[in-house]
Amino acid sequence: MHQHPHLRPRLRARSTQHGFTLLELMIVVVIVAILAAIALPNYADYVKRGKIIEATTGLSDFRQRFEQYFLDTRSYVGACALHKPLVNAQIKDFQVDCVPAETASTYTLVANGQGSMAGFTYKIDQTGAKSSTAPSPWTGNPSCWAVRKSGDCI
Repeated sequence: MHQHPHLRPRLRARSTQHGFTLLELMIVVVIVAILAAIALPNYADYVKRGKIIEATTGLSDFRQRFEQYFLDTRSYVGACALHKPLVNAQIKDFQVDCVPAETASTYTLVANGQGSMAGFTYKIDQTGAKSSTAPSPWTGNPSCWAVRKSGDCI
């Protein structure tokens, strides 16, 4: 039987490489590890900053409620017991309180970090004076609410 050369199955050269070499795979793993080493700490700081903003917003709300209470009653006494449960319900990672207890003309509101935010403390008083403390490597600020790792304030 006579076969036409153009109809014969062609002989194929050995197949070219399929997949990745070990070196290529190791390079990709190193690149991903470097990106993760940079991104994860930055993301963790970003999440903490968000929780800090939630706390300072809650303290601002708490203070506004105190001032409204004072306008209504001409005293701060009783405002903490009335408003603390409402504010604490809004804040997840901080616990707000009045320390020491409010008087007729003074108060100090404190937000203490809980869980992953332990060590962070934010305060404000009836004059509007703010202060903050933070665990290392974060930096607190005795004259404002520090919201960044460096101690920068809002």
